[in-house]
Amino acid sequence: MSLTLIIIIITCVISISAFYNPQLLEQFLFWPFYIKRRHEYWRFITCGFIHLDYIHLGFNMFTLYFFGQIVEFYIFEGRGSGFLTFYLLSLVGSNLYSYFRHRDNFDYRALGASGAVSAVVFSFIVFAPWQTILVFFIPVPAIVYGVLYLIYSAYMSRKGYDNIGHDAHFWGGVFGIAYTIIVQPAVGLMFFERLFHPGF
Repeated sequence: MSLTLIIIIITCVISISAFYNPQLLEQFLFWPFYIKRRHEYWRFITCGFIHLDYIHLGFNMFTLYFFGQIVEFYIFEGRGSGFLTFYLLSLVGSNLYSYFRHRDNFDYRALGASGAVSAVVFSFIVFAPWQTILVFFIPVPAIVYGVLYLIYSAYMSRKGYDNIGHDAHFWGGVFGIAYTIIVQPAVGLMFFERLFHPGF
């Protein structure tokens, strides 16, 4: 069984448990105010294992299923420890901006694996920038989707009128690109080579 599937199973079990256990949900939330004042640093990671509802959980795990295994086996060459480190650090990296932005805001809380999933998707984009992916059933080159997604996330973050963690999406994507290129420089070199030689 791939590590991606193990992460999905663990996330589903914990998320579904938290749906019916408010105490567990509260302990796992990303809560910058408490991280700063109570030093509850585990929240950077535990927030990625709980979700708002079944739709939120399903969308994240569905996306992780399709992209995670490719990243796990082709970029991290099937080394579970490498992929696990990447995934957990992505949870931290995608939430750092929100932490510094909201650390004095008692009311700000967040949850979900979206930041780490975004990192996984963008790691895939580094590996296969011109691979066609379906976005709402519309075929789009991965690199085009990635650029548009980052622009959209940055724009929506500035607007700030919904309850979606656009900051985590944006910085998760940036983290996924940077981590992949730094840790696997050969993949980074291939990215730049493929970027200027489109293949459809």
